[in-house]
This record gives sequence, structure tokens and C-alpha cells, in this order.
Amino acid sequence: MNNRILLVEDSKALRNFLSQQLGSLGCHVVSAGSVAETQQVLSKENDFVCAVLDYCLPDGENGEVIDLVLESNLKVVVLTSYFSGEIREHFLSKGVLEYILKDSMCSVSYLIPFIKRIMNNVKHHALVVDDSRTMRTNIVQLLDHQYIRTTEAEDGDDAISKLAANTDITFVITDYAMPNKDGVEMIKEVRQLYNQNQLAILGLSGSSDRTLTAQFLKAGANDFLYKPFNQEEFYCRIHQMLNMKEATDELYRMANQDVLTGLWNRRYLFEHDGEHSGDRNIAMLDIDYFKKVNDSHGHDAGDLVLIEVAKAVKNSFKDGIAVRFGGEEFCILQHGNYDSFVARLDTMRQEIEQIRVSHLDTQIQVTISIGATNTEGNLDEQIKLADQRLYDSKEGGRNRITSR
Repeated sequence: MNNRILLVEDSKALRNFLSQQLGSLGCHVVSAGSVAETQQVLSKENDFVCAVLDYCLPDGENGEVIDLVLESNLKVVVLTSYFSGEIREHFLSKGVLEYILKDSMCSVSYLIPFIKRIMNNVKHHALVVDDSRTMRTNIVQLLDHQYIRTTEAEDGDDAISKLAANTDITFVITDYAMPNKDGVEMIKEVRQLYNQNQLAILGLSGSSDRTLTAQFLKAGANDFLYKPFNQEEFYCRIHQMLNMKEATDELYRMANQDVLTGLWNRRYLFEHDGEHSGDRNIAMLDIDYFKKVNDSHGHDAGDLVLIEVAKAVKNSFKDGIAVRFGGEEFCILQHGNYDSFVARLDTMRQEIEQIRVSHLDTQIQVTISIGATNTEGNLDEQIKLADQRLYDSKEGGRNRITSR
């Protein structure tokens, strides 16, 4: 998604303030102060994530700019100091994303996280589960309007299959009453595979049974909403779920990912070593003479070397787990044929040998030594054996792999 925002506001002070705030999100702001200026902008370009529009402008006091921008098929957020329930409903029915009052700085400040939410929505993929094609279409249109990709399922069994086939799904919206498997039973089954942080779920129902909220939440749903629902409330529930999920994902990343290289850390490795140890391959690798790099060129250069080696490791084993084990030592876990694993390790070793890391006026060349094993045993035992073989590679002259 591009990062361009159209901002139309006649108050220069507020326009500058909002431009600065949106700029802090990485947005490129194109601004205008009237309907006429907006027409000029749209005549040249309309490739915007959305438009933030003041309702009342000097040459359009009754929301004329809103209709103008909607006609250009842009998504619109309305800012106004004038509230009218009738006007609000009128523009929301036309597809306006949000209607924000300028009655305080708190209200205006709501705009920034809202825009951030819209921009982040492209990362999400929703599974919409309902036996009613009409309801599925309605929900899909609402999500599509906020840049959220969707996959549809017609009942609980179909949803389980779609989840297995689409591993990038981040949240589920499910009805209750469906043939084959209802929403509550489906959620119970899903929760055996994904917890509430991994996969968010919003339950829906048109039933008059007021116990359904508790049934859904106890089954593992993150939230619940009765149908027919208010569009704004629906979006608020979705936004809250996704905000919570992203915050949890960020905390998880901070706890399990190495800050410098972006590789997983030791904690992650031992929590994701897999249930089957028989075909588990482990490699330990170390950057040769890394201390000399730090001593000769400084720790900044050392960091650059670590980053480049980490990129090579990650790119070579995208189907495995690549870990910064500590200092200049890395670990790779992968399941599969051991001879193929060793061959890929040696190819990676040769690629790293060709890397030249630029630092100031110097080109730094590095090599790695590797120890590998697929010997049966627990993860800790395999790591110790791979580490011993790494030591053998060091003793044997470095820039080599010892696999047996």
C-alpha cells in the first residue's frame, strides 16, 4: 500500500498539526484548504490511502468536498465541529470510513491511530464464516472497504479446511447457527490449534438467546456481536481485536527475536524444536576470527558483519529455524534429508565467503565454520554434538563443515 494521504482543512494551524502527526506515521501528506484546491489535486492524482476532509469549507459549507472525493472512489474520514445525526448517517451510508468531531484535542488525536489502523489492515487476512451468502458478502464488503483481505467459508467444517489451506489468516468472523458444525463448536476445535493471541475470533449471531455471548467467549472467541449490528460498532470491534493482536505479536517478537539481526533467539528455538526428533537436523556455525574484526575495525563493523551473515543464513533456510545463538554463533534447525541439509549448509558457507562488508573505506571478508548432526536425541544433546563438530571445523583450519 502507498502512504499518501489527502488532507483538506481550511484551518492552517490544524492542517499543519495534522500533517506533522500523519508524517510521524510515515505518511506523505498532500493538503488543500478548499473545495477548489481539492478539485485541482484530484485532477492530477487520486492515488491516496484515504482522504481526511473538513466538513465545512469556505467554498463548501455543507460537505460538498465529501461528495467530490467520494466520486473519485477514495476512502474518506470526515472531520467536523458540527454534529448532526442525520448528516452523519447520510455520509456513513455512502461509505465514509469515520466521522470525527473536532470538539477537543482528544477527538482529533483519535484520527492518527485510526489512520495507522487502516494502513496496517493490508497485513491482515480474515476468514468469514456464515452459511448465508448474503451475510458473507456484506461482511466481506465491509472488510474490503478497510483494506482487509478475505476468504469465505459456508460452515464450521469448511472453515477448518480453509484455515489449514490459508496459513496467513489472522482473524476469523463466524456466525453461530450453521449446518454441519456451528460457530461455537468450530471455535472449540480451532482453539486446539491456535490460541487467542495467534488467531483472533469474532462471533456473530442473529439469535435472541442472550447466553450466546458467554458461550462464544468460553469457547475461545475474543469478542462477540449480535446481528444486525451497527457498522461503526462492527469496525470498532474489529479494530480493537487487531490492535490487541498486533500489540501481542510485537511483545512476542521482542521476547523471541534478536534485535540486531532479526533472527530468532535461543528461547524461540527451544520452544519450537518440533515433536519429531528422528529427522531433525541441527547445525551450529560460527564466524571465523570475529574478534579480529571488532579489534581491527570496531564494533560497528562487527555489527554489520553479523547482520550480513544473518541475512545469508535466513535466506538459505527459510523453511527452517535460524537462530542467533549468542555472540557470533548461530544455530539452524531443519527437518528433512540430512545429506541435502549438509549440501545446503556448504552452499551457504561458500556464499558467505564471497560477501564483502563495506565499512568506511574497508571491504571486510568473512568466513564461517560449521558443525552439523542428525543424530537422534533431544535438542540439547544434538546442539552439543553439533557444537563439538563446529570445534572440529575450527581445529581443522576453519571455513569448512564437519557433518560426521
